[in-house]
Amino acid sequence: MKIALVGYGKMGKAIEQIALQRGHQVVARLNEAPTRENLSGAEVIIEFSRPEAAVDNISKGISLGIPVVSGTTGWLDRMPAVESLVTSHEGRFLYGSNFSLGVNLFFAITGHVTKLLQPHAEYHVHLSETHHIHKKDAPSGTAITLAEQVIANAGDRYTQWAIAPDAETNILPIEVIREDEVPGTHEVIYRSETDEIMLKHTAFSRDGFATGAVVAAEWLLAKKSPGVYSMRDVLNLPL
Repeated sequence: MKIALVGYGKMGKAIEQIALQRGHQVVARLNEAPTRENLSGAEVIIEFSRPEAAVDNISKGISLGIPVVSGTTGWLDRMPAVESLVTSHEGRFLYGSNFSLGVNLFFAITGHVTKLLQPHAEYHVHLSETHHIHKKDAPSGTAITLAEQVIANAGDRYTQWAIAPDAETNILPIEVIREDEVPGTHEVIYRSETDEIMLKHTAFSRDGFATGAVVAAEWLLAKKSPGVYSMRDVLNLPL
């Protein structure tokens, strides 16, 4: 598999190491927008750049007919435009707020536990995410995906999420912490007056994210049907 890395920072370099270990070629390492020339014959793009650059990078790849895997967060308000472009070009696009196998299982577990607790109104839910001080977006894309899992499975209990909201019961609170070089820690806490249930995922390094991104690229390149996909499709997780 010939891979173009769009966004060659810490994540891009970690992905490169995993890709080489899995027998792939990295044919382009870009910190600028992709073009037919600088992609150097890439068969798939793995995009980890910046929120302000992501949509342009993704759009250019899709317009050139190259499947794109993106892990950049902080731009999802523009997802409808990307989905429309994928449809019009019959392209293939895979987005993940987090590519770690453990985190994607964590998403599924969170949805299931929330559904189990949905009849028990005494439990209130809140989320906490901790990342390194260099992370630009807040809350993390992973925390947003977790919040979406809670909202989708909690009946009409929560209608939206917010960072440190007022005490309205229909708003799911997310606590954001930025600390040293933490790769990523996420907690979903279900608390009543008598006890607390906590689900927690802690990343030890970027390697889990990098491996998942390469696995996603392998899956997307083999997938012949156009569309917008996620790690749920890659891992065949239940809805």
